[in-house]
Amino acid sequence: MFKTLAKSIREYKKPTILTPIIVLFEVIMECAIPFIVSQLFEELNKKSDLKIIALYGIILVVMALLSLTCGALAGKFCANASCGFAKNLRKDMFKKIQTYSFENIDKFQTSSLVTRLTTDVTNVQFSFMMLIRTAIRSPFMLIFSFTMGFIMGGKTALIYVFVIPILLFGLIMIAKKAMPLFRKVFKKYDNLNNSIQENIKGMRVVKSFVREDFEKQKFDVAATDVCQDFTKAERILAWNHPIMQFCLNSVMIFILTAGSYFIVKSKATEVNYYQLSALLTYGFQILMSLMMLSMIYVMLTMSAESAVRICEVLNEKSTITNPVDPVMEVKNGSIDFEHVDFKYENSKIILKDVNLHISSGETIGIIGGTGSAKTTLIQLISRLYDVTDGEVRVGGVNVKDYDLDVLRNQVSVVLQKNVLFSGTIKDNLRWGKNDATDEEMVHACKLAQADEFIINFPNGYDTYIEQGGSNVSGGQKQRLCIARALLKNPKIIIFDDSTSAVDTKTDALIRKGLSTYIPNTTKIIIAQRIASVEDADRIIVMNNGIIEGIGTHDELMSNNEIYREVYDSQNKVGDTNE
Repeated sequence: MFKTLAKSIREYKKPTILTPIIVLFEVIMECAIPFIVSQLFEELNKKSDLKIIALYGIILVVMALLSLTCGALAGKFCANASCGFAKNLRKDMFKKIQTYSFENIDKFQTSSLVTRLTTDVTNVQFSFMMLIRTAIRSPFMLIFSFTMGFIMGGKTALIYVFVIPILLFGLIMIAKKAMPLFRKVFKKYDNLNNSIQENIKGMRVVKSFVREDFEKQKFDVAATDVCQDFTKAERILAWNHPIMQFCLNSVMIFILTAGSYFIVKSKATEVNYYQLSALLTYGFQILMSLMMLSMIYVMLTMSAESAVRICEVLNEKSTITNPVDPVMEVKNGSIDFEHVDFKYENSKIILKDVNLHISSGETIGIIGGTGSAKTTLIQLISRLYDVTDGEVRVGGVNVKDYDLDVLRNQVSVVLQKNVLFSGTIKDNLRWGKNDATDEEMVHACKLAQADEFIINFPNGYDTYIEQGGSNVSGGQKQRLCIARALLKNPKIIIFDDSTSAVDTKTDALIRKGLSTYIPNTTKIIIAQRIASVEDADRIIVMNNGIIEGIGTHDELMSNNEIYREVYDSQNKVGDTNE
């Protein structure tokens, strides 16, 4: 885990190394100051001399300035190192997520990934900051103060030996009881974020069904659940301060009582008042160091779960990778399925022994009921998933032999769930072709029947699209996504029920535009409406992951019962009694 996280330090190695070194000098200065003060009192006890006061005064000022300078530099380097580490960690996680296949993405909830990129990284950042500064400072401060306490106080300093184990025991017990609660709460964070994401994304549905009160109650339950766990943990951690104060006051009382006794009894020959003052200072430093170590322990234990969750993302291996010597050219848009079986992880077989051969330039329609695996079938073409058994070939080559970018650039998919990103219409269209000219974008939008509504916007093609395309209708969003796909000018273009939100006239115009604009491109149209596919060269009828029939509209009407039933239901054809 440490090796995985350490890779994200990279260019911040220098401040990471310099911080503990500077902290060490800061601790030395702080521990030396009480000793110098005691030496000053000892000199003054022997002989009062302004020169001695001036000399020691200069030394103390210099040491204080050095300590201050070291503290400021340590803070600066620590901030640079920890913030830079967090930046790299988020970048590495985001980059890794971009390499995931759909199967990997299915493994993590979106809300969980958001929590890992935000809350978990912040926790690890704080722990890293503590490790390179406070976790170095506290042990050194503890060791130096303990040593100086024995040098200055002799037997009186034995109080530290008795108090430290008591304090350590109390702090360890506190951390031991609090940590399971912190581990538990992160999973509840995921549920809380999931509730927020689901509610905001479906806000229109929530309002249309007047379910605001229900959603508020659901969120309140998730938020209260997180609050209760944190409250339990904080109640346990609250004991940290009283135990610390008890030990601190006990040490102070003992040192003052025992020190005063030894001063009076030995007439200041064994312990004198300035040594007693130094002992009090060192005692305070020792106990403060222990308290900081306890907080470090708590923070590290809490963030350990965050670190594990981050490493799960970073160490996740994509189920789909490039071959060693990939094919870098897709010759044509032919598609072949040879005895293809497919199943998702921990599920039954979704596609069963699929055999299908599509020639380059063909227009293929696919219909079937919900759950008939239509979308799953087309996702295998661009290798969004890999087949469980059998083989899928594009352009005569197994899709597993292609470079992923080359393959996906030649297989353009307009997914069932259309997604637009924050930015202008032009920004979204250029996802299809980064260097597309204005003329090319307008032409693609005319083919997708999107130009007619774009030009009516006040800013035309420079109109800003809100996150998720919330400021355009479902039909407009679909047409923009189709135009974006057309700009790629691919060898295969797949429409996964991507005209469901447009009227039949617009749907027909889009299909007509496709046939004239990209006649040599293989076109696969998944649709619920038979009207959207009846003009296709061939239509595939799917049912429960099996191809039940292939043919033209007329052929399927005569020999395929499923197709005929769908057609009759959509066209309200049936027996009538007069």
